[in-house]
Amino acid sequence: MNKKGIIVTDVTSDDARAAELREALVGELVAGGHIKTAAVEAAFRAVPRHMFAPDAPLEKAYAQDIVEVKRNEHGVLISTISAPQIQALQLEQAEIGLGMRVLEIGSGGFNAALIAEIVGPEGQVTTMDIDPEVTSGARRFLDSAGYSRVRVITADAEYGLENDAPFDRILVTVGAWDIPPAWRQQLAKGGRLVVPLRMKGVTRSLALERTNDHLVSVSQGECGFVPMQGSGAHDEHLWLLRDKKVGLRFDDGNLDEPHLLDGVLATKPAAAWSGVTVLRSEPFPNLPLRMLTALPGFCKLSVDASEGDPGLAFEPGGRWFPWATVEGDSFAYLSCRPSGEGVVEFGAHGYGPHGWQVANAIVEQVRVWDRDYRNGPSPDFAVWPIDTPDDVLPAGAVINKRHTRVTIAWPEAAEPSHGQVAPPPTQ
Repeated sequence: MNKKGIIVTDVTSDDARAAELREALVGELVAGGHIKTAAVEAAFRAVPRHMFAPDAPLEKAYAQDIVEVKRNEHGVLISTISAPQIQALQLEQAEIGLGMRVLEIGSGGFNAALIAEIVGPEGQVTTMDIDPEVTSGARRFLDSAGYSRVRVITADAEYGLENDAPFDRILVTVGAWDIPPAWRQQLAKGGRLVVPLRMKGVTRSLALERTNDHLVSVSQGECGFVPMQGSGAHDEHLWLLRDKKVGLRFDDGNLDEPHLLDGVLATKPAAAWSGVTVLRSEPFPNLPLRMLTALPGFCKLSVDASEGDPGLAFEPGGRWFPWATVEGDSFAYLSCRPSGEGVVEFGAHGYGPHGWQVANAIVEQVRVWDRDYRNGPSPDFAVWPIDTPDDVLPAGAVINKRHTRVTIAWPEAAEPSHGQVAPPPTQ
């Protein structure tokens, strides 16, 4: 406040603080292995992230977290600036080069500015979104930050941008349930599509390259994005088991006879334990992938604990995880229990007449994961046209979507284990 009582903003001080926070963020991303190449590092150092989030405090703009852009009328988050580590992941996956033509699907402005830095003045960057409010903001932020050369388009990305194709790279920065034909068709020869693809409720950012009539993954990484709107939107099937507190979400497929689970949570839970332990802080990204490919009834466990204990079973000091599977009249979910200081053991809790058997099906996949894929390779992903015959597809799990058939193939593993399984509990 000056002598006349007028509040004066110290712009110089804010700019200096922003630069300090930006350098610190880049240092964290490099140290954490999220940024791997000089081009991506230089882009993050150059683009003022806070100028694309003017309503957020500087510390929030440069945190390793999302920045909210817009919620719908129901309060559901529908647009964000992605967390910087996820943006770095996708940019590294894309391997963008100088002079490339790049289409970004899902616009906030900041990521498009990063891409513009990487492709240089000879490259072309187009960012598109279905929401005119989002694209209006992106246009304004890009102009203010000095990236007027980035094109901003308001349109449904299901159809790409045929008149501007082909593109050397297409980056999808919104959660996609399927890959429409336009994205594959509008890739240039040798091009690459980076997309956060949702498979049975589990999302992975896939870097895909075209091989004849289909796409093959060259890398994959964990991520999370708000779901796509427009023609590419896809609603899950939700089956509630206890009022509105516990439910099962089916993203690909559905229950054939949901009435068989009526009252299932009123039965006595049964627990099965794997003998497989992990540190509480240890990531295990391949485990849900292993479960969804090996368990036909795989789904996501949905729990609302906002109004108190939802009544799900787990051991003291343990927890449940949001991955479950259904077999007819019974279901089970992944859980854990303490097994020493900072260590937990994986298991499963089951409900229904065959809850113990379903729990043991999860436990067996935990053992397979531990033996073959815990520290080993991830599966290979491929995306095929929906009319591809079964005999053309590679061995592995197949997930059928609207436009495509997604195959997930694990590298050859050892013979299945036949470890001891505890007898079912006495009822």
